Amino acid sequence: MLRAVEAMMDEAPPEKGPRRFGNVSFRRWYEILEGRVDGLLRDCLPEALWQAWGGEEGVMMGEVKGYFMGGFGSAQRLDYGTGHELSFLAFLGCLWKLGAFGDGQGKEDGEVERSLVLGVFEPYLRVVRRLILTYNLEPAGSHGVWGLDDHSFLPYIFGSAQLTRPITEAEPTPLEGSAPGAPRPSDVVKPASVDLHRESNMYFSAIGFINDVKKGPFWEHSPILFDISGIKDGWGKINKGMIKMFNAEVLSKFPVVQHFPFGSLFSWDPDPDAAVPAQSVHLASQPSAGNPPAAGAGPGTAAPWAQATKMPGAVAGVPPGPGIPYSRAPWTGVGGSAPTMPRGGAPDTGPPPPTSFLRGKPGTASNQFAVTKAPWAKD
Repeated sequence: MLRAVEAMMDEAPPEKGPRRFGNVSFRRWYEILEGRVDGLLRDCLPEALWQAWGGEEGVMMGEVKGYFMGGFGSAQRLDYGTGHELSFLAFLGCLWKLGAFGDGQGKEDGEVERSLVLGVFEPYLRVVRRLILTYNLEPAGSHGVWGLDDHSFLPYIFGSAQLTRPITEAEPTPLEGSAPGAPRPSDVVKPASVDLHRESNMYFSAIGFINDVKKGPFWEHSPILFDISGIKDGWGKINKGMIKMFNAEVLSKFPVVQHFPFGSLFSWDPDPDAAVPAQSVHLASQPSAGNPPAAGAGPGTAAPWAQATKMPGAVAGVPPGPGIPYSRAPWTGVGGSAPTMPRGGAPDTGPPPPTSFLRGKPGTASNQFAVTKAPWAKD
């Protein structure tokens, strides 16, 4: 099915010429997929299940198709992000709940689960990455440089799980440790190491795609992943942290879940016994129920950059804001110490900025900072 989806790109080649936003030929590709989705699902699903679910007119099949189509981006906005990735995960979840994977699903050996991750989800990511490159799809709701990844999140969960030490059913997810022979977390900043492991590990595959589409030092365009690469306790701790971050940054963010449809397979059922989510660095930027919006403010969530600039400890005597504390630039030492060379190497950071600037005569064009003087200003 995924091979058929990918082949449809040849029927809707991108329009030529440079474009700032997504290529409108993506809408043509999406129309082709939408017209063939029933046949794709019929071909890949057992006929008995197809008929039991009501065929093309069945309510449950309508939900399955909705999640499937939502997994390939927005034809209206010409973008792709973690919400679309979540939609495809829900598509697989629907098939799971309907018993499409046979008697093997849910068994202790986890063979079916591993097959779904490595045999379905990873090929899906390869199709999506080709879509992004072919049609120049914009990141959907990206946090920019302060986000984990412009387009995806789940490969970091699955990929770090691949590298976590083996566990048993009686043992909780390990908080530390790595599988024997696993690459070190710091290896993600080394292009040669990424190229070596990207074909066998989903975490390194996601990092490799970032390297394919972004230029410059890794710590500069992916500071969150750079900081994570410095964790010394192994992939077990990274995996547990990724799950917590996914819950906070994807499942708990209204701009993401506002597009997620609920129905009979995934219904909206508040749990009266659910614990209140613990406040974390990821949830800190959420609107607080105890702090009503200012007068005249409309409903909805604040822009992601509205609070992210309030870095903790940025100014002496000012209480830390709800920004991202671990996003400190690599050249900023703790407590104002001398700059350090980031992992993987980095260009010279240059001399520190001056503490004062020369000023000219008041009331003249020269009375401005020398570094910002307009080109037409005369001394």
